[in-house]
Amino acid sequence: MEKNYKEFLSKITTFIFDVDGVLTDGSIQISTNGDLLRTMNIKDGYAMKHAMSKGLTVCVISGGNNEGVRHRLRGLGLTDIYLGCPDKVEQMEEFFDIYDIKPEEVLYMGDDLPDYYAMQKVALPCCPQDAVPEIKEISRYISHKKGGKGCVRDVIEQVMKVQGTWMEE
Repeated sequence: MEKNYKEFLSKITTFIFDVDGVLTDGSIQISTNGDLLRTMNIKDGYAMKHAMSKGLTVCVISGGNNEGVRHRLRGLGLTDIYLGCPDKVEQMEEFFDIYDIKPEEVLYMGDDLPDYYAMQKVALPCCPQDAVPEIKEISRYISHKKGGKGCVRDVIEQVMKVQGTWMEE
């Protein structure tokens, strides 16, 4: 019998998030000079910053390579930002080696096929409500929130509430 996703929450020490479709709604605006513009949710940003302030690790691995995204994430205090990654599994395993992270401590939230194989290597694969069917199929938890609309806050808040750190000052 498959474990309920809530059984994994107390063991999570590390969050890995995709960008497009998770931290954003997956749409882009293209400026007249060709810049690709994305929108991120302020509540997701707050939750990532709060998680890091309580000792949890937050990492972003994305196939996209946008310096505006990097700037936003650095502004939140993230240091593990891997953009332009064609092989997310390889990057994730390198990240695990650097910090001695075990897959059973990791929640990975992705939304589309580039996340598929990496998500299969962690304890708690999750996705936004509007992820593609193949990702929903392998996710232990599907957020009631869409990508870019609070799904990151949803999973971080659940983990931190179970661990008793959400409302700590």
